Amino acid sequence: MAFPFRLVTGAFSTLALIAAPLAAQTPPASPAPSRQLPPLEPVAQGPDTPWLFKGSDIPPDRSWTYGVLSNGLKYAVRKNGVPPGQIAIRVAIGAGSLMETDSERGFAHLIEHLSFRGSAYVPDGESKRVWQRLGVTFGSDSNASTSFTQTVYKLDLPSATPAGLDESMKILSGMMTEPTLSQAALDAERPVVLSEQREQPGPQVRLGDATRALFFAGQPLADRSPIGNVETLQAATAASVKAFHDRWYRPDRAIIVIAGDADPAILEAMVKKHFSAWTGTGPAPAEPKFGSPKANEPVAATVSEPTIPTLLQMAVLRPWTVGDDTILFNQERMVDQIGLRILNRRLESRARSGGSFISAGANLDDVSRSANITQVSILPLGDDWAAALRDVRQAIADAISTPPTQAEIDREVAEIRAGMENEVRTAPVTAGALLADNLIAATDIRETVAGPETSLRIFEGAVTKKFFTPARVQAATKKVFEGTATRALVNTRTPDPTTLAKLTAALNEKVTGTNAKRSGQAAIGFDRLPSLGKPGTITTRSMALADPPVERVDFANGSSLLLFPNESETGKVYVRVRFGRGLNALPTDRRTPAFAADLALVASGIQTPKGVLGQEELDRLTGGRQIGLSFGIDDDAFIMAGTTTAADLTDQLKLIAAKLQSPAWDPKPVARARAVMLASYDALGASPDGVMGRDLEGLLHAGDARWVSPDRKDIEALTPASFKAFWAPLLATGPVEVQVFGDVTQQAAIDAVAATIGAMAKRTADTSPPPPVRFPAHVAQPVTRTHSGQPNQAAAAIAWPTGGGSAGLTESRKLEVLAAVFRDRLLDRLRSQAGVSYSPNVDNNWPVGLPGGGRIMAIGMVPPDRTGFFFDLARELAADLVKTPVPADELDRAKLPVIQLIARMSSGNMFWMNQTQGGTRDPARLAAIPGIINDIRGTTPEELQALAAKYLVPSKDWSMAVVPEKK
Repeated sequence: MAFPFRLVTGAFSTLALIAAPLAAQTPPASPAPSRQLPPLEPVAQGPDTPWLFKGSDIPPDRSWTYGVLSNGLKYAVRKNGVPPGQIAIRVAIGAGSLMETDSERGFAHLIEHLSFRGSAYVPDGESKRVWQRLGVTFGSDSNASTSFTQTVYKLDLPSATPAGLDESMKILSGMMTEPTLSQAALDAERPVVLSEQREQPGPQVRLGDATRALFFAGQPLADRSPIGNVETLQAATAASVKAFHDRWYRPDRAIIVIAGDADPAILEAMVKKHFSAWTGTGPAPAEPKFGSPKANEPVAATVSEPTIPTLLQMAVLRPWTVGDDTILFNQERMVDQIGLRILNRRLESRARSGGSFISAGANLDDVSRSANITQVSILPLGDDWAAALRDVRQAIADAISTPPTQAEIDREVAEIRAGMENEVRTAPVTAGALLADNLIAATDIRETVAGPETSLRIFEGAVTKKFFTPARVQAATKKVFEGTATRALVNTRTPDPTTLAKLTAALNEKVTGTNAKRSGQAAIGFDRLPSLGKPGTITTRSMALADPPVERVDFANGSSLLLFPNESETGKVYVRVRFGRGLNALPTDRRTPAFAADLALVASGIQTPKGVLGQEELDRLTGGRQIGLSFGIDDDAFIMAGTTTAADLTDQLKLIAAKLQSPAWDPKPVARARAVMLASYDALGASPDGVMGRDLEGLLHAGDARWVSPDRKDIEALTPASFKAFWAPLLATGPVEVQVFGDVTQQAAIDAVAATIGAMAKRTADTSPPPPVRFPAHVAQPVTRTHSGQPNQAAAAIAWPTGGGSAGLTESRKLEVLAAVFRDRLLDRLRSQAGVSYSPNVDNNWPVGLPGGGRIMAIGMVPPDRTGFFFDLARELAADLVKTPVPADELDRAKLPVIQLIARMSSGNMFWMNQTQGGTRDPARLAAIPGIINDIRGTTPEELQALAAKYLVPSKDWSMAVVPEKK
């Protein structure tokens, strides 16, 4: 079963190893269910058992209609109106890189590309244009992915009509049955695939390849990257690619999943109409053997990637087996999950307190039908990986040798329950695209998919049957760290020939647990937070916006509320507290500790009369609740935010108010942030996109310190004292604007804000004009930076200045259309025709909260010797937009996806929060909202030409190239 709280193995990321503030949550005292649910009875197999549930006793989710065509194609369809009018289509083919022979490396992915390029019912490049006319955005609404075992084609049709659905299903059927696999198509698309391969980050790719080679030694997965290799892709012919397609693209290896705002009978009829005639070519191939982990393979490996931090990956591997996905199987796996959650919480606690590692965590997953794996990722503090490995192994040994306390178990049970109950509440507003993706993912590893309530009932059944006892959790923890083989890989910054022997010895070293007695931790209530004062007095109430109806409420302390009660997202309430002036408050001429706020500000805690509530205590405070806390810096405000429920709204706001009014300054999160940023710093210079990410914004703002990334000296100079000195005054600044949007009643929301933000001391707003925002002067030759990575990688960017502020919102929307036309032309010329860049982009940025600083920018990864071509092409396209009006069809294909994207986003609360934010201080933002769609729909070729002439001025452009450093 696709368990919503399973622990999955993902790509290694330094920042991802840092637990998000308030991500770990604490239970109420008892693990008893918060509401009575009828017991979940196993169901017997019968003639009407859907194909997805064969062999399972889990009750099928009857919101789906399942079927199998006579040719063997399986499908599942359902009605889902989130967002309204959209239909999400997924076509999965059981063909990935593990199905390839040595001479076919990369063919599965290559066919994915060729299928989109042209097929039986559309000529080369036309499918994109057909779907653009239906409002589809290329790359986000229409895309595909190739994994080790599967290729999935994705199409999200906005405002789908019967004719549009029919045409789309016809095109998709042609893509599966008869893609254009001619030599001409292959020669045109091969450079695009090679560009995609070239643009991959070299150090991360090498690390990933080395990890798979070690973990899955002796199995095909050890050496089968979906991207393939240059040699086999260059050697591919139309005949060899067609042979792979004919062998694996068969109806009996296909699954179609559709979830959308339509009658399931119509969706089912579309599958039958367009896919029933599909027949396979030749006999069906035998299912490939992926092997099992072998005990006699090497146990350790080392790599030395100087731009990747010292890190260690350890895995315990077991054979992957296909068993029946039953209720009992899932309940037993839930015990495994509890054991690993307890271990991860202990590891995170040690990291927060200043242990030998910055972060560490264990995951359990089934990997590509090749192994069941427990993977441990460790980011050491500094380069002492051996100490970090020893301490993590000691924590694992302790979890194996000593049962957890019932309090620890109850904490995890309550957190899982709270999350699953929230899934049940919000199920009616789960997007159809997500439901389709989840079902497809489950089929790939031979699992079922249960609805949120069924999943919760399975979980509660495990609680009722007392699965979550110290003894059982200890046994499960022991089990997940046993297997056929245990292997580990370490990356070091500098080569050391002794590292392999040291790592092998470290793995063989016997490590025992501490057997330390774990005392229960007392619950922390919200009464521990400092008092905020008497509820605020309302001074005025008015309608800020008529459609949708957003109310404005002003309080005597100067704070304001924008309130939009609605049920569009059942069970969710979004809270955003904007205060101060954001980037406008930061100095322009010197660098500051602003860069560390994301990692350290929330984690630094809250000062209370009884002492500091640090991150550990805040986790316990919010345990079992839907309360979060994040921090961000916007153009014209700092932001504290969280997503909550109506029941938890008051405490959510109380937490934010306490953080603003009584911040604590725990030094440990600052030290940890410093360590994380130093560990990942070198990676910024190891690739063209890394250098762009590090340097581009600072250069585009003419060296303004607000956008300049910290260098190593800045990070090394970060101290708890300097962090507090900088942030303490800013946390006390005004004005304060609260946004509460979601499933809550009007009066309850107003009362909650009055009792919290409205009760805070009055804050004085800084009324001085914001500092100017500068764009760099035109350069005759691109500003050049170098990177230390792949010698065949470079990047190029060219930008033209536009504007900023709310007065130009209408113009900024029309610039979105101009950027869409520019983007489509650049993509066609640079990717589809020249094969120079895989994913070039043109972006329109108009900062509403700043007096300027906007730009239109074209950017892309290219070979080092083609940067000049990129700049010439971008300028050529810009000049043509100035010279020649955009044809009507091309303009419509640019406008409609933008309009449809807005229409879909507007069904959710975040869209309206983003549109109205800052409106209490800048009413022009609110006044511009009603014209959003018409500003875009009404854009004419003449307007676009005029905008191009106004902004795409050759004498004002600025360019940058990142090329390999000379070695």
